[in-house]
Amino acid sequence: MKAKIIPIIPVLSILALLIISCEDATYRVYTGNAPVYMSYDDLREAVIVEQNVELKNPGKIYFKDNYIFIVEELKGIHVFDNANPASPIHKAFVKVPGVVDISISGFIMYADSFVDLVVFDVEDVNNIHESGRLKDILPYTVPPTDNDYPMGFVEEERGVVIDWEVRKIKERVNQNYNPYPVFLDRMAFAELKNASGASSGVSGSGVGVGGSMARFGIKGNVLYILDQNTLKVFDITNKTNPVMHNDIYPGWGVETMFLTDKNMFLGTTTGMVIFDISIPLSPQSKAFFSHARSCDPVIVDNNLAYITLRTGTNCGGSANTLSVVNVVNINSPLLVSTYGMVNPHGLGKDGDLLFICDGTAGLKIYNAADPTKITDHLIYTYPNIKAYDVIPIGSVLVLIGDDGLYQYDYSNIQNISLLSSILVED
Repeated sequence: MKAKIIPIIPVLSILALLIISCEDATYRVYTGNAPVYMSYDDLREAVIVEQNVELKNPGKIYFKDNYIFIVEELKGIHVFDNANPASPIHKAFVKVPGVVDISISGFIMYADSFVDLVVFDVEDVNNIHESGRLKDILPYTVPPTDNDYPMGFVEEERGVVIDWEVRKIKERVNQNYNPYPVFLDRMAFAELKNASGASSGVSGSGVGVGGSMARFGIKGNVLYILDQNTLKVFDITNKTNPVMHNDIYPGWGVETMFLTDKNMFLGTTTGMVIFDISIPLSPQSKAFFSHARSCDPVIVDNNLAYITLRTGTNCGGSANTLSVVNVVNINSPLLVSTYGMVNPHGLGKDGDLLFICDGTAGLKIYNAADPTKITDHLIYTYPNIKAYDVIPIGSVLVLIGDDGLYQYDYSNIQNISLLSSILVED
């Protein structure tokens, strides 16, 4: 995670602009980011399974049965056998251009691939294969640039944009250029200690566990997918053939999703949106809890929601906080407490333990039994890890950060121990 990819609306500033006339057309010439395309045909033939691919730019994490899935930003998905958390085994790398999020029901995995939703059979991790695809079902998105040059005109009919190339660009001024492109959003236990040291495969039952930055979610036979302004609802009764059921506008700047038994909690740049999903195919809007403008994930445990807000992003705002909100009445959420943080990202909770990825301050572990005095009960800090997101489950904490994945045994909270790490290769 060298630099998080988040939904933004950029304001373009052209550094050099030359308007010239050529016959009846008007052109501009400037130095900028020219799009590099992959054709739609090539995109849909690009899925392959590879071995011995190193982790370079980790994104979101996901856990199912005894397997950890790590998204390699826009490139693919690493699959690790984690039957023994002290010694995870790399099983495969599934090349999926444009992937940012995944979710798994039974042994069927759903992943975005730019404009497509791709369905994978992962029952046998030695034989992962594509088993379905919905084409052109997701919004057209482009990867971020890593400089201050303006972006050139994007011709969607040519394919998806997989990269940018800085060069002189000459383009017609009267092209229908969209100055507000959508950027790819990045921003991944049952019993872990299998005595055999190896697991048999991904089971056909249950749903996996994602981190707090997830924007894919599954409840029963329904798959939910967020983009910046839309909640897409899919019927996955036939798991390999999802059917688009509904397209809901949940509000602007929606970033993350957390599901409970009956409700959906969405983190947005301006607040928390709550939906009733007791009828999974028909989410019903219930409430909006407003907060300062900022990026925020949200998790919920029993009657309390925990929201982190952070600066240093394109969401705007100046807050670096943890907020605790009472959601016993989802129609009227109430603020319980707010705490100052350094730059909080993802978070997780297990019982009274609250895990917060606090930017340069590292991973923080609190006793949150009293929601009004959380920061008075800091148990442990790992200041040297720039953590992004966590999944605490089965007394093992799975943490993803800029430099890789770490697993900690917190069965004895007074003696937390590092079990293993999978480090990013330079």
